[in-house]
Amino acid sequence: MSALPRSSLVRGSAALNEGTILRGEKTFLKMPLATDYTEWSQLRAESRHFLKPWEPIWPRDDLTRMAFRRRIRRYHREIRSDEGYALFVFESEHGQLAGGLTLAHVKRGVTQSCSVGYWMGERFAGQGLMGDAVRRIVPFCFDVLGLNRIEAATLPHNERSMRLLRRVGFSEEGYARRFLCINGAWRDHVLFALCAGDQIGASQGGTEGGGA
Repeated sequence: MSALPRSSLVRGSAALNEGTILRGEKTFLKMPLATDYTEWSQLRAESRHFLKPWEPIWPRDDLTRMAFRRRIRRYHREIRSDEGYALFVFESEHGQLAGGLTLAHVKRGVTQSCSVGYWMGERFAGQGLMGDAVRRIVPFCFDVLGLNRIEAATLPHNERSMRLLRRVGFSEEGYARRFLCINGAWRDHVLFALCAGDQIGASQGGTEGGGA
């Protein structure tokens, strides 16, 4: 009998490529492409103050086309090597880019886990879109990638993000001091996790913060 309770079903570009579309009830998720630059940069620029409290300090050239190209190359390299899976989140009604979701720190062997993080453009917040996207990524993690555990971390005062995770089915597991450097300072985080076999929460609307 195998020592690993779950094993990878599909990895890398076989799991996520330019033709992959993950459809939820309110959103669809796709692999980021160079052609998304204009829409991405506009959404990030107009949401800068909304996102600033929840994210690391942006590099000075973050919104330039050259920096975006480097970002896309890194995303695609991580996908090919099964290290991470970045996706852009689009709202289904008009097909507009609404935010992003990343499965980072993919670990294999006896761990079979990843960390989920996300951000939402300000004008799309409060519509239940990110909750729908996170709910849609769960079967991708468990049934496609064969992972056993999805972890998430959020700032203690980001009540919207914590509500989102709980609605999807994540359980609070702990508190990590000085866990991540956010907006220029080391911040404590509340830790959540969802394991294969856990019950997934029903789809519903709700407000969402800028990121996890």
